[in-house]
Amino acid sequence: MLIYIARRLAAMVPILLVVSVVIFMFLHMIPGDPARIVAGPEASAQDVENTRAMLGLDRPIYEQYWRFLSGAVQGDLGRSFRTREPVMDMIADRIMPTLELSFVSMVWAIVAGMFFGVVAATKRGKWQDQLTMFGATTGISMPSFWLGLMLIELFAVQLGWLPSGGNDSIEHYILPAITLGSQVAAIIARFTRSSLLETLGEDYVRTARAKGAKEMRVIWLHALRNALLPVVTMTGLQFGFLLGGSVVVEAVFSWPGMGNMLITSVSMRDYPVIQAEMLLFAIQFMLINLLVDVLYAVLNPQIRLDS
Repeated sequence: MLIYIARRLAAMVPILLVVSVVIFMFLHMIPGDPARIVAGPEASAQDVENTRAMLGLDRPIYEQYWRFLSGAVQGDLGRSFRTREPVMDMIADRIMPTLELSFVSMVWAIVAGMFFGVVAATKRGKWQDQLTMFGATTGISMPSFWLGLMLIELFAVQLGWLPSGGNDSIEHYILPAITLGSQVAAIIARFTRSSLLETLGEDYVRTARAKGAKEMRVIWLHALRNALLPVVTMTGLQFGFLLGGSVVVEAVFSWPGMGNMLITSVSMRDYPVIQAEMLLFAIQFMLINLLVDVLYAVLNPQIRLDS
């Protein structure tokens, strides 16, 4: 297992190298001059050129990339064009609110998705199944920003029950977490249903029933354990997408996380912050995939990761 994990971590290095090149080149193709934005709209041409030299943007593109890469390897992600603060410090201040929101969203999405998926599978063809699948399809179809705005309008503006922004208390987590986790819950519900229906038709499930095991025991202890394998894979992937999707939700709810900072950085063409955040999202996604593979072996010891 340890050899497998070490091998996967080593394989991430060339992938991250390619990702860093793509991110860097893509950023420099975006219209807009960071030097002009930092210098201000009233700055003269000479002031803009001085600012460009101060930011290092007057150097060849390969030299700028090398400075970024060599600094990242040593843990130095540069300084923000906008605030001149170290990017590492800015990320350290914003990463916890984003992780907390993503974790809360993922927890309720897993619990609700698996519960309704099991209900739909065990009540196949009945109104519970149809209602659950209708809700799942609706949840997948709704854009996160639209759902967030509707929740704010109903629960914050009309009813006044919940706050519409910030992260000062537990109440502040409810609306952003529902918005961020709704699509994930819907996808998990559909995957749990289809996977459990397939597992319920297996011979060992029929054998358990023939031996007189109670239906709840058959479902929760025999069928659901094996049905979870594809659900775990999908859940891990969705958690990676959820971290990226938090960008829009954080903007809607004025959440002080990395997503909100990314939107501000893009509008200000703050290259060091954007590069660092995109690279961090890529690393998170790869680590989650590795965790999913390890969970596979925990759920089913017959799977040999080393092979």
